[in-house]
Amino acid sequence: MTCTTDPLDPIFLELGVLNIYWYGLIIATGALLGLWLATYESERLGLKKDYMVDLLIYAIPIAILSARIYYVIFEWDRYAGQPFWKVFAVWEGGIAIHGALIGSVLTAIVYTKVRKLSFWMMADIAAPSLILGQAIGRWGNFMNQEAHGGPVSESFYQNVMQYLPGFINQQMCIDGTLYHPTFLYESLWNITGFVLLLLLARKVNPRRGEVFLSYVIWYSFGRFFIEAMRTDSLYIVGQLRTAQVISIVLIVGAVLLIWYRRRTKQADRHYNGKKVRH
Repeated sequence: MTCTTDPLDPIFLELGVLNIYWYGLIIATGALLGLWLATYESERLGLKKDYMVDLLIYAIPIAILSARIYYVIFEWDRYAGQPFWKVFAVWEGGIAIHGALIGSVLTAIVYTKVRKLSFWMMADIAAPSLILGQAIGRWGNFMNQEAHGGPVSESFYQNVMQYLPGFINQQMCIDGTLYHPTFLYESLWNITGFVLLLLLARKVNPRRGEVFLSYVIWYSFGRFFIEAMRTDSLYIVGQLRTAQVISIVLIVGAVLLIWYRRRTKQADRHYNGKKVRH
């Protein structure tokens, strides 16, 4: 469907030669809100909030770095002929959430081992913060007009998109074509997951590790289908989308881990720390 409009300005504030982009500001907002939520939950469960603060101080920059490295590796042809500093231009967009997850999980494993803490306890506490941060972060993609889907049909616009806020349709009008706001689909999916994870932790009180693994399953399931709609996917080979392959691997791996940890009685405590009665 064709359209005519001007995009929103991706720059939030200009300070001389320094530009502060909406993308970075939104990502930072998601990270800070996630930090607040995780530290609050840590204190509620009787854990020193300094443990979570220290973990996130290490994990957030490493996650951003690993997300960028992951993206650049799979998009190397895009950067090969560009000035070297383009590789580090995160403010222009181009980070991959799966890369961020790899970096943050590895950081958490090392941190909890050094501090003699339970990795699964820390991962459970952080899980709602992670998916909330992802839900907010997708709006950074919106400001950069990236992570969108294919062109919208006239019937889809009439039945769905005309009811969306005008600024969303305005920003999804790119070079005269209206595109699917897949950033919005994923953001809404993640917000739903955030609410479900809170209910799982507070009301169900599952075994330790299962809040985090449920996050992995929920996010990966939604990402698999939303990724199929996107036009900027990373590819492993041919038309095989990297995010879809990783999503399947993560779902299978998380389900197997839940089964294995229960079977071997490694999941011997509930989310709130109480012993499991076998």
